[in-house]
Amino acid sequence: MSVRTMPGFRRPFRRLRHIALLGAGSGALLIGGLALAMPRVALEASLQGLSVWWEVLFPALFPFFVLSEVLLGFGIVHLVGTLLDPLMRPLFRVPGVGGFVVAMGFASGYPVGAKLTSRLMEQRLLNREEGERLVAMTTSSDPIFLIGAVSIGFFGRADIAPVLAAAHYGGAMLVGLAMRRSGMRGGGALVPPLPATGGGPLRRIREALAAMHRARLADGRPFGVMLQQALQSSIALMIIVGGLVVFFSAALQLLIHSGLLAALRQGFMLALQAFGLPASLSDAFVQGTFEVTLGSRAAGNGLSGLALPPLIDRVAAAAFVMSWAGLSVHAQVAGLMSGTDWRYGPFVRARALHAVLAAALVYLLWPLLFHGPL
Repeated sequence: MSVRTMPGFRRPFRRLRHIALLGAGSGALLIGGLALAMPRVALEASLQGLSVWWEVLFPALFPFFVLSEVLLGFGIVHLVGTLLDPLMRPLFRVPGVGGFVVAMGFASGYPVGAKLTSRLMEQRLLNREEGERLVAMTTSSDPIFLIGAVSIGFFGRADIAPVLAAAHYGGAMLVGLAMRRSGMRGGGALVPPLPATGGGPLRRIREALAAMHRARLADGRPFGVMLQQALQSSIALMIIVGGLVVFFSAALQLLIHSGLLAALRQGFMLALQAFGLPASLSDAFVQGTFEVTLGSRAAGNGLSGLALPPLIDRVAAAAFVMSWAGLSVHAQVAGLMSGTDWRYGPFVRARALHAVLAAALVYLLWPLLFHGPL
């Protein structure tokens, strides 16, 4: 009998699970009570979340959801996987198909990386540890949101985009490297490493094309059926994403107006002061804990009524919030990964690590990449 299967070892984890379920139920009951007590706040916050979903998230994510399904059906993922296998396995200990997820995740933002990873896990192209590493690394903002919404929209400064992008995406790559050793004692990869072949790049390309052809034959769906199913599944996913955005937007505003987040804000103020940072950034961290858009906007504006913090500190706060991604994105990722054996624990630890690394990289890269006026 292994240690993990001993009754004495499993009992504390059952207690933690029961406590977590009780906490989630109590939180839902609290939000429901606040919504009944403050219906106008709930309605306005819900409309604000709905506006963000319809005007920003739907046009940004829906095409990528459909495109990813079509590319999977055509076997493009297998082609990319064969080409990138010699790079992805040594660096991140994931098969080459992870390179496709990294590219799509960075280009289209959260939660596309989780959506693609879940599909690859369902197709048994990734095991649990590989999927967890891939989701942790690819849960990131898209460049349009980082540059257009945060840098230009919230900060009014296009010149901070290079620092913010390098810190955010560089932190994601460092998370992938840091998680290389996770699951070392688990089962082996579902897809074994491709054998080293002679013949150079041309032979690798021929093998990649052959892998794509085999995957297309195995799928077998006509293009019309494939596109119809891609549209149906993508619309269903967008409705789930929209519901979570609306819920967390309303929950955050209800908690703020009720004063229940005052203790959390005070805690962030004390932590920031302990590190020599402006306490006026606490609003960004409080709101960013729940929702990335609201937290990034608060980082650009500072805390109303207090002096505006230095630009470098506000950019570091925005990098922290975008890399943590907010509980709204966490819920989206958990929903997309619910059909697999993925675990939330490694994901939340990776998000915290990514947030800290991204904020630290802002201070490290600031003298090198920022050349605008302060």
